[in-house]
Amino acid sequence: MNSYIGTKLIKAEVMNLGDYNKYKGWQIPADEEPEKEGYLVQYSDDYCSWSPKDVFEKAYLKVDDNPVLPSGVSVGPDMVENFIKEKHVSTLGDRTTLVRCVLVNGFEIVESSACVDPLNYNERMGTEICMEKIKDKIWYLLGFLLQTAWKGIK
Repeated sequence: MNSYIGTKLIKAEVMNLGDYNKYKGWQIPADEEPEKEGYLVQYSDDYCSWSPKDVFEKAYLKVDDNPVLPSGVSVGPDMVENFIKEKHVSTLGDRTTLVRCVLVNGFEIVESSACVDPLNYNERMGTEICMEKIKDKIWYLLGFLLQTAWKGIK
């Protein structure tokens, strides 16, 4: 069997399993937990389903509402910031800053900055320069992801 990666733009709201069953007009089975946390998920064809919280949050990334765009959504600065899980800074030699960021999905981005004269070296400034480059790459990658979710691959 082949493996596939899927991305789609959905609407969702927090809803426990008991409330989902009420929403659908169903009797919750006796062996189910009505307070189990999850999400009501609405797909582009208006089909609705319920997803457990941990499954949902592993599969979907919340985007920012933006009613002025045709898609109605966009990538925002908080999304970019929150996508960085870890930041590691080191100095190489006497004038180069190296920053490695691990993202929430495990992907890593590495950037460097350097000055001409070691007397001008400042690790804090080098880190700021690297972080701007890294955030720009994350913005670009999340934009690609959002474009794929909105328009699909064909």
